[in-house]
Amino acid sequence: MTDRRAFVSAAATAVLSTGLLALAIGLDWLGPDVGRGSQFCEAARDGSVLQPANASSNVGFVVAGLVIGWEAQRRRLRIDGLTAAYACVVVLLGPGSAAMHATQSALGGWLDTTSMYLVASFAAAYALTRWWRRGALFFWQVFLLLVAACEVVGTADAVVPVFQTWGNVIFGALLVLAIVVEVLLWRRGAAHPELGRTRLAYGAAAAASIGLAFAIWNASQHGLCDPHSLLQGHAAWHLLCALAAYFLFRLWASESAARVAGNA
Repeated sequence: MTDRRAFVSAAATAVLSTGLLALAIGLDWLGPDVGRGSQFCEAARDGSVLQPANASSNVGFVVAGLVIGWEAQRRRLRIDGLTAAYACVVVLLGPGSAAMHATQSALGGWLDTTSMYLVASFAAAYALTRWWRRGALFFWQVFLLLVAACEVVGTADAVVPVFQTWGNVIFGALLVLAIVVEVLLWRRGAAHPELGRTRLAYGAAAAASIGLAFAIWNASQHGLCDPHSLLQGHAAWHLLCALAAYFLFRLWASESAARVAGNA
């Protein structure tokens, strides 16, 4: 029987979250423009969506989350009972980031950073859960702890060179932690095939995507910036990060598939 839970969950999350975002923008629920996200080059336009390129490019995350759910349904790719949760987290990155770029409000900024914390915490928690060979309860405990830590660190009011904020620093640190543990897991899989081994090419693709995205993120705030163009470097950052999120899923699913095949 086809398992539709991941796709249905991702689709429901996409409809609900984008619908709420549209209402929030139209009815000014997110509050006044305080300039949040204005440092990302694109000049604010007249109308309800202040940064149209940076806001609309977040559709990439919604598409990535839906594709993850679809592949779980059609190609039977799984990640230890957490596929639906990850698909929903990826979808939420879209409306979360768009809330900031559309309104430049303080609440929109919080939704943007929180959506980032969710996906970085997921990646780190899932890597640590597999490293210590624990179950879903452990994953959710670590995940919630990491999200809470991100929220606390993100309140630090200090400018950080290159990264700008401490929230961005901890976001990046969690991704680096996930990458390091994934490499260790891959090496352990060589010695213990019964545990499964990821296809490292997917991990390399994810790391390359996020690395290129970060380079563009930096460049678009300095020399490569045309505030009135609809071709924005920060929009490319969104699309490349969405691609990285998809490749990360394929990395995890390759290990699950290898583990199942090894036990067959």
